[in-house]
Formats: sequence, C-alpha cells, structure tokens
Amino acid sequence: MKKIFTIMMIISVVTTSLSYACTKSGKTTADITQRSNETADSSDNKAPDFTLEDIQGQQLSLKDFRGKYIVLDFWGTWCPWCIKGIPDMKRYYNKYNGKFEIISIDCNDSKDKWKNAVRNYDMPWKHAYNTKVSSVLSDYKIQGFPTKVIISPEGNIIKTVIGESPEFYDFIDELFGK
Repeated sequence: MKKIFTIMMIISVVTTSLSYACTKSGKTTADITQRSNETADSSDNKAPDFTLEDIQGQQLSLKDFRGKYIVLDFWGTWCPWCIKGIPDMKRYYNKYNGKFEIISIDCNDSKDKWKNAVRNYDMPWKHAYNTKVSSVLSDYKIQGFPTKVIISPEGNIIKTVIGESPEFYDFIDELFGK
C-alpha cells in the first residue's frame, strides 16, 4: 500500500510540473487543451512584426513573408504537447506544400537544445530562436504552449489556437481545401 501511495505522489508531482511547464500563466495542460476551442478570429488584427535569429544564424523577419499565409508555432522542447504535435505539423506542412509557411518560434530553450530538437525531429520549415529580451511572446499575448497563430497574406492574425488541438488542422483544411 505504501508503494502505491508513493508512486501516486510521484505521478502527481510530475504531472503538475509538466502541466505548469507547458503554460506561462499557470493553467494546467488540460485547461489549455480545453481552451484550444477558444480562438481569436479577426480580419483586421495586424500581426506584430519581429526579427529573430533563424537556425543558420541569419535574421528572420515576419515582414519578409508578407504575401503568404504564415503559421507561427510557439513551442519548446520542454513541452510534451508541443513535441506530440510535430508529426501532425509535418503531415500538414507536406499536405499543403507551398500554400503556407510555418515559422516555429522556440521559447525557453538553450540554442543547442533547440537546434538539436529541430534536427532530431526533422522539422522542415522555418525556425526562429526567441531570446529572453525579445518581446514576441508579449506582442502575441502567448498564454500557453503550444500556440499557433495563423496570419493572412495581408499580415492580419486570422486565428489563434492554444494547445495541441484538431481545431487547428480543421481550420487549415477549411482554409486550403481538402
């Protein structure tokens, strides 16, 4: 009985730690997943521009992608939901090849850990490293991870999805046709 109690306590501590780590605001992973249906839709909400370092050490600016649909994917290697979503992101990136660009923005990792994860998970899209002095998280009002922000070719935020949710993929299907 004592072993079972000890195991249950360890599971509780680990689950609580992971849940908190996946959110900036302290919401649990379950809260973020449930909230994934709460999205921000707007046709006149300008996406804030940013310039961050890409994986090759070059400057990557959002404005350089004007004229294309963009998905900003805010993630981190420490977030299990972010990692869980990589296979679906790869599938949709290939499914609608050339119809949109993904820019994954790493949050709260060392550069080495970030670069290794991109290589190990074979993520073929654009990547940017978010430094601690960057305002991109506050500019986009990121409340949890992962968060996906869909931007129109005109530079407007058209949808934000918090958490790893089928809703994001359903929206991409609606946007680009099945």
